[in-house]
Amino acid sequence: MRALRVARGSPVRSRDRGSVSAELALALPAVVLVMLLGAGVLGAASRHVALQDAAADAARLLGRGEGADAAHRVVGAAVPGAAVSSSRSGDLVCVTASLDLSIGALVRVPLRASSCALDGGR
Repeated sequence: MRALRVARGSPVRSRDRGSVSAELALALPAVVLVMLLGAGVLGAASRHVALQDAAADAARLLGRGEGADAAHRVVGAAVPGAAVSSSRSGDLVCVTASLDLSIGALVRVPLRASSCALDGGR
């Protein structure tokens, strides 16, 4: 078996010239898209955590006898643009906060968080 030697300037080497650049040009947009979507998902997850915390705070406020406007202010301060609804059932007061989040121009994610607290303020 003889080893194949490629001489400088040979036709084998000139055919491969630029293939790395072409492969990078094809792969780079996909990598950037995956990174942007990953950052969007992380942002949506953090917004969902804030929405859950705000719903819990609002439920506790309503359970202590505060008005619905205080609950709306707490949720609005934590997550601007969130919609708030509340309901009472037995000894519990529950708050649901929701938000439609856009990731980029094409992806819309509906976020919804609910929390309940004892209704001791009535």
